[in-house]
Amino acid sequence: MGCRDYPAPQLVHALEQFNRGEYWAQHETLEEIWRAERDESIRNFYKGVLQIGVGLYHLTRQNYSGAIKVLTRGISYLRPYSPRCFGVNVARLIDESTRILERAHAREEIAANDFPRVHFEIINHKSEI
Repeated sequence: MGCRDYPAPQLVHALEQFNRGEYWAQHETLEEIWRAERDESIRNFYKGVLQIGVGLYHLTRQNYSGAIKVLTRGISYLRPYSPRCFGVNVARLIDESTRILERAHAREEIAANDFPRVHFEIINHKSEI
């Protein structure tokens, strides 16, 4: 994989948007860097995070079918990057997204504070961005 220890500033910005629940904005930010990236392995990481965000956006609009489709694809894109890529705890993002996906399949009402967040880790330092 083309993962590096530290993400580019534009990726950090997109992850901050994700954690604030600004899923459409993170989509726009990630799409911009995804399109500019030539390394396919890195592009797929961006697509995975982007699609999980879009899936959560669909859930905010109670579009369960759209959410299920896009969350499933996003999780699939991210699996090769587990447990960590660009300092992002990918394993945790996949686990949290999978739990939300299961609830979406059950058509449960899901509060925004139950949505996954991106957790960022750098050597001996853990935090959410």
